[in-house]
Amino acid sequence: MPNQPVMTIETISAFLDTHFPQLQTGGKHFKVTKIGAGTATLQLDPDTHHLRPGGTVSGPSLFTLADVGCWIAILAQVGPIPMVVTTNLNINFLRLPKQAPLDCDCRILKLGKRLAVVDALIHQGCSAEPVAQATATYSIPPR
Repeated sequence: MPNQPVMTIETISAFLDTHFPQLQTGGKHFKVTKIGAGTATLQLDPDTHHLRPGGTVSGPSLFTLADVGCWIAILAQVGPIPMVVTTNLNINFLRLPKQAPLDCDCRILKLGKRLAVVDALIHQGCSAEPVAQATATYSIPPR
């Protein structure tokens, strides 16, 4: 079981601004809303450049939300290590999301010295009706 986080919402947000500023290209659409023991929630407030034809939030936007959300859950536990990198991410698109805020609730399933596995559930207000689900693996560099 993961310990209490070593980073706060504020320190993670500052870390993202410094080490991953391209996340917010076009405006501040991504926001860390929760950090807990082995958990994190990242919110996307999509605008028109996050949409696909037909007016739903695009798959690449959902993928980004899941990937960054899982990364944040790990960073909150291990500290500000920029080179924690994605080695695999599988995503299932379940429902068409409308242009409204999306929450990505992430939960660490395994946190080892070199690898972490995280589950992500993306929803719009009701976690019982997710729009996507992802499982991701990350490589943690030696300290």
